[in-house]
Amino acid sequence: MSDLPELYIAVDVEADGPIPGPYSMISLGMAVTGRPDLSFYTELRPISDEYVPQALAVSGLDRDRLLREAPSPEEAMAAAARWVNGLRRIGRPVFLAAPAVWDGMFVHWYFIRFTGKSPFGSTGSGIDLRSYWMGRTGGEWVESRKGIIKHKLGLEDLPHTHHAGEDAAELAKVFQAVLDSESG
Repeated sequence: MSDLPELYIAVDVEADGPIPGPYSMISLGMAVTGRPDLSFYTELRPISDEYVPQALAVSGLDRDRLLREAPSPEEAMAAAARWVNGLRRIGRPVFLAAPAVWDGMFVHWYFIRFTGKSPFGSTGSGIDLRSYWMGRTGGEWVESRKGIIKHKLGLEDLPHTHHAGEDAAELAKVFQAVLDSESG
């Protein structure tokens, strides 16, 4: 076991459909919990012609612009892996998402498909905010939505914008507040 602390890397994804492969991850944001100075954001060129208009609309990103200007998935995921791996000098990166199933599915698939391995390990597993909250409070799933958690922690003014970079920073702040509430 390393003497370095765990670094909880809040991850958020915007995608143009429900699963990776037929559909594309179009942006990726990451932020280190407790370290607002450490963040990463990239947009990605779509990998297929398929997309769900309603899913694409959530992000507000222009698909035609992404096709023309965004880095390839190989470039974007290599940059993301370098950023995560660069954090190893100060801690041990741990994936964090809300929900981990959605964001983790895209992030792990993209890392494996476009770089050959994930900086978050062979399973790509990590912490799910809702599950963590349920374990901490003993509450039920219905009581673990991020909006409810934010309300209970007095973070109602913290917006969720559907910009992957901003939403990763939001999640990092929420998780830090959860951790602080445990020690306080």
